Amino acid sequence: MNTKVTACLLAASFAGLSAASTQAATTLRFAHFFPAASAVHEDLYQAWAESVEEASGGELRVQLFPSGTLAKAESLYEAAANGIADVGSTVQGYSAGRFPLTQVVELPGVAPTAEAGACVLQTLYDEGHLDEEYADTRPLFMFTTGPGFLHTQDTVVETPEDLQGLRIRRPTALVGDMLTDMGATPVGMPAPDIYTAMQRGVIDGVSLPWEGVNTFRLNELTTQHTQVPFYSLGLIVTMNQRTYDRLSPEQQAVIDDHSGMAWAENAGEVFGRLDREGKEKAIEAGHNIIEIDEPLSHPDWQQPLQNGIEQYLTGLEERGLPGREVYQAALAARDACTAEQE
Repeated sequence: MNTKVTACLLAASFAGLSAASTQAATTLRFAHFFPAASAVHEDLYQAWAESVEEASGGELRVQLFPSGTLAKAESLYEAAANGIADVGSTVQGYSAGRFPLTQVVELPGVAPTAEAGACVLQTLYDEGHLDEEYADTRPLFMFTTGPGFLHTQDTVVETPEDLQGLRIRRPTALVGDMLTDMGATPVGMPAPDIYTAMQRGVIDGVSLPWEGVNTFRLNELTTQHTQVPFYSLGLIVTMNQRTYDRLSPEQQAVIDDHSGMAWAENAGEVFGRLDREGKEKAIEAGHNIIEIDEPLSHPDWQQPLQNGIEQYLTGLEERGLPGREVYQAALAARDACTAEQE
């Protein structure tokens, strides 16, 4: 009888230890809007999750929610701030007017490649230029897409005049203003909605990086491409501050080690590679690609692009924000980042 009792007590003890061990592991809900089958999900977000789990010895587990399943693209930052998601990744520009200084990095010419853009945006944050815009979450790392070009179904766009009357999906209000000045009709929508909108004839084209054209399968619908950089889209991976504060010091150290420039650069490399792959697929499909060299000094494109830059910086000044100061810091970071990467 005593032997049976002892065995039962031991079994219960082991079960309790096992349960305590299980409870010690913290699960972080990580939400983003890229498709689950995309390389961005697999090579960036999943890679980050696996690295965090390994570095924490299993004490931190990351549950990924791709494709806007936990929160829609335009609500992901708010979801991270409110704790609906523990970690969220989204485009800052989807929250119109909320990150005005951050969006300086989106201006034409600031981020010539995804690799440079990630370095520029993370540098601006590390130097303290953007602190007030992220007081409600704990940013982990920031990055950008490559330059956003023009992609249309069948209209050849060689000059701004060719945009007259075209309905072009714009990623942010900043890009929408430039398109309007060129005679196009900007249409706002998150990237996951573009394919259906173009398929139904709601829009005639998009402004997107090559990565986005490939990720969201737009090479199936567009055949005309004009490489003139309207913008580079800023993105962030950020964490709910209360979630971070609840972690043990050891777990916090793991998150800290998976933040900052090193992971920004990882993201830049992923997006840079995907840009090259997206363009290559368009070439293989026989699409028409027009490349505008030095667009900021090009006789046709210089003025509308410069007008867009000036209009945005003036708008920041009218709001009492140091837009030109941040813009100059971004250009200095661009020069330093590109020099390091050569």
